[in-house]
Amino acid sequence: MRTLALYGTIGSLVLTALATAPAGGATAPPTAPPAPVPQRIAFGRCAPVEHLPASVQCGKLAVPLDYARPEGKKITLTVSRIRATAPKERQGALVFNPGGPGASSMEFPLYGGLPKWRRTARAYDFVGYAPRGVGRSAPLSCQDPQEFAKMPTDTQRYPTEAFKREKIAAAKAYAQGCARHAGADLPFYNSLNNARDLDMLRAALGEQKLTFMGASYGTYFGAVYATLFPGHIRRMIFDSVVNPDPRQIWYRNNLDQNVAFERRWGDWLRWVAAHDATYHLGTTPKEVQGAYDTAIQRVRQAPVNGKIGPAQLQSAFLKTGYNDAYWPLSAQALAAYLHGDTKALATQALPKANNAAADENTNAVYTAVECNDASWPRDWQTWDRDNTRVARTAPFETWDNAWMNLPCAFWPEQTQSATARLDAAVGTVAGGATRSGAIQELADAGSQAASAAVDDALGSRVPLDIRTAPGALPPVLLLAAERDAATPYAGAVELQRRLAGSSLVTERGAGTHGIALGANECVNRFTEAYLLDGKVPAHSVTCGPRAEPMPNQQPEAKTRQAR
Repeated sequence: MRTLALYGTIGSLVLTALATAPAGGATAPPTAPPAPVPQRIAFGRCAPVEHLPASVQCGKLAVPLDYARPEGKKITLTVSRIRATAPKERQGALVFNPGGPGASSMEFPLYGGLPKWRRTARAYDFVGYAPRGVGRSAPLSCQDPQEFAKMPTDTQRYPTEAFKREKIAAAKAYAQGCARHAGADLPFYNSLNNARDLDMLRAALGEQKLTFMGASYGTYFGAVYATLFPGHIRRMIFDSVVNPDPRQIWYRNNLDQNVAFERRWGDWLRWVAAHDATYHLGTTPKEVQGAYDTAIQRVRQAPVNGKIGPAQLQSAFLKTGYNDAYWPLSAQALAAYLHGDTKALATQALPKANNAAADENTNAVYTAVECNDASWPRDWQTWDRDNTRVARTAPFETWDNAWMNLPCAFWPEQTQSATARLDAAVGTVAGGATRSGAIQELADAGSQAASAAVDDALGSRVPLDIRTAPGALPPVLLLAAERDAATPYAGAVELQRRLAGSSLVTERGAGTHGIALGANECVNRFTEAYLLDGKVPAHSVTCGPRAEPMPNQQPEAKTRQAR
């Protein structure tokens, strides 16, 4: 399940000696080609398409598409920055990634203007960027955006066989679209390369060591970075932690999410029932669930505004699992709709106008990264068996999550992409092209095809075994809420076990996804102490839960809180 966008030493090498680990592993063999030394980013005015104010500077960073061939094709990443507001207190650059995969942090520099981020903004340049494939950073696309955004669409908690066949066909078509649009570049959109890009960004910012905050998926490739480049880290925060166990990436992690989202959905049902005097949706979770089921049936029969069907309603209410601030908004919208007022529901469930291309791009990157990172079951019987089993006790999101990830069952093998590139290069040379670039492309394409054939034969699409030896990392800080649905709490415990010397701050009894510098002042104190002074708590500490939202907030205040 795509996680929501939330916001974002030893052996250290100076800029001129930067070397990036090669494709395929954490340890570079002696003959591995070094990554090219990046040029310092030339920051200036942001392009109008970024919709950023003049206070934000933007720049570009060229990185290798394939780090095993660093002198080959380059792609360009977009970067944003606001300088530290107190130059005499400046400690360096803070790079942020909000997760996804597929989310951009180009707006992150603006966070320095928010009250709870201002102290940190005095000490750090706030740096955001669009990872490879996202936005204007060599963007990926797998489907016509208008087709992707088509509404209304259906969802079924217990799908019929006919509905399953429809979804299987759609997943096959989507995977084929990714291969058709990206061609031979497709395999290089993955977490290993996201981590290598991050090291290129560190160097291009002039930072000998990286200060980084990753949320959600950002914790996973941040952990990949920590494994590849432990000596390049200054400080690192992992907020809402993905389980990094290679056996979990990504198929089993998604199954675990379904169970966690069922628990969080139950939290919302309980809260709404406790405030029946306000919402009149039922005095028990079962009654509130019945009210929601009634809404699903109604929009199936008569979509709101001709666009909001069951899938759109489900997507809107899934937000209750990510952030408590959505609880009053969702309850109010459901209550109003069942009493004949569709305005609040339409506001929450309709996508932003003219956002189809961005939404499709986000989904394309999510799919490419997760499918490229690891092997997935290739037979439908496995998917059907596992999701049917989980849906018996966790029906709220299980099958929707399965449909989102099902293209990975039909994902092209690396040899397919490489062969397509080789065929194109052979055709160019056979057509009479003799320029050095064409000859070099033929050589590179042949090399990629050979490497891909070996990788596929060995089944080498295996996630990196994330772990660091004692003393290899400086102290790093993990933040997690016990009832987080998108990144279940067990992931934080597992990552702490793998990163020797790390500290874990737990928000007890809470489930909001992304907790740094938010509503919990206890968590905020630990976060600021680490970023500003390098102080970490004990191995494991806890904070009490944030207060649950009040049901009688004004809609404007609830909207601001949710944002």
